[in-house]
Amino acid sequence: MTAQLNPRGDVAVLVPAAGAGVRLGPGAPKALRLLAGEPLLVHAVRRIAAAPSVHTIVVAAPAADVESVRAMLTPVAPVTVVPGGAERQASVAAALAAVPAGPEIVLVHDAARALTPPDLVESVAAAVRDGHDAVIPVLPVVDTIKEVDAAEQVLGTVDRSALRAVQTPQGFRRSVLDAAHEAAGDPLTDDAGLVEKQGVPVVCVPGSELALKITRPFDLALAEHLLTLT
Repeated sequence: MTAQLNPRGDVAVLVPAAGAGVRLGPGAPKALRLLAGEPLLVHAVRRIAAAPSVHTIVVAAPAADVESVRAMLTPVAPVTVVPGGAERQASVAAALAAVPAGPEIVLVHDAARALTPPDLVESVAAAVRDGHDAVIPVLPVVDTIKEVDAAEQVLGTVDRSALRAVQTPQGFRRSVLDAAHEAAGDPLTDDAGLVEKQGVPVVCVPGSELALKITRPFDLALAEHLLTLT
């Protein structure tokens, strides 16, 4: 059954899904790789669509796959699909340009974080709604982190108490994200990084263990196991 988005919602979610995903091994673009028989993108969109405040979802797909992605997602949720760019920043900019008038909160979400729960979408959106211009979900860094040189010799141990692992969706006031992309020079893989360059404060909210990024074959196996538990 197709999920119905909220026509009174104030949130648009952009999903850049045009990347190749080379670290996942040879095959289809990463967002179209299968997880338990369905593409990662389908899992991601299904969970986004379940968030009550979402008004619009825009997916930036590989240019050659726009029609097939649109057909794939039609049974899942009403989604706008646009051609993505060669770099993530270009894909996000293309998706942002396709957001209709209305939503003033824009979230950017990785299709590779296919198991992200709807309540994390709502948490990030709520923080923007409460007055923050830019919001990122994070988890504490639990591993010991070493700084090394080019020869892999340890230079020192980094204080992990001040470090956070960043997830998506990242949330922004629409005007802030518009301005950041208009001013973008070198492409970045993190929209909060573009906003930081504009001098806009970025605040953190608690992330979710389920919002892991599926990058390597091990991550895919872990995600399949997590699906059996949720």
